[in-house]
Amino acid sequence: MKKDDYLIFALGKGRLARHAAECLMSIGLDCEEILDKNTRKLIFTDEKNKCKFFLAKGPDVPTYVEYGAADIGIVGEDTILEENRNIFEVMDLGFGKCRMCIAGPKEAAELLKGRERIKVATKYPKICKDYFYNEKNQTVEIIKLNGSVELAPIVGLSDVICDIVETGSTLKENGLVVLEEVCPLSARMVVNQVSMRMKNDRITKIINDWRDKCLS
Repeated sequence: MKKDDYLIFALGKGRLARHAAECLMSIGLDCEEILDKNTRKLIFTDEKNKCKFFLAKGPDVPTYVEYGAADIGIVGEDTILEENRNIFEVMDLGFGKCRMCIAGPKEAAELLKGRERIKVATKYPKICKDYFYNEKNQTVEIIKLNGSVELAPIVGLSDVICDIVETGSTLKENGLVVLEEVCPLSARMVVNQVSMRMKNDRITKIINDWRDKCLS
């Protein structure tokens, strides 16, 4: 069986993949193995429907889709905005909802009202830069971190952070608060541009079935 005979999905690891697998099963695709928390597999095949599914780190999903290693990707909107890949964003999937926010100590709110240069720690330098430079017209020094961004203002590395907020409990536990909301976020379906032409019928059916079963 040739690669082109399969419809290939790249799923961001974690909760998004599990939620996506449940939706995919509801539209008749067999990817139940993804829900097995003990599995070490990264690639899953549904021979009956000629579909393959693989798990990847969220930031890599748009790359796999852009370069054609996957026809369809399911990933958070934050990753789409940050990676800025040449792909089609076709659907808001309605789950994985959260917010991109500027957060920090309460007193840091004053720093966001002026035009003075401030330090911002973030995992999302592109989103952060776009927000401060294009929306707020405020000059910032962006410090790229890969984890535990909340730590940055506590130890004096930055004045504030730009990060995803779901419940806000992590911020509260570390003495931080949401100061500004950058944008709302959710999980999205993205499609390779060539695949959209070459496999249009199959991809369109997936989109329509998903809307009917998972978004109604």
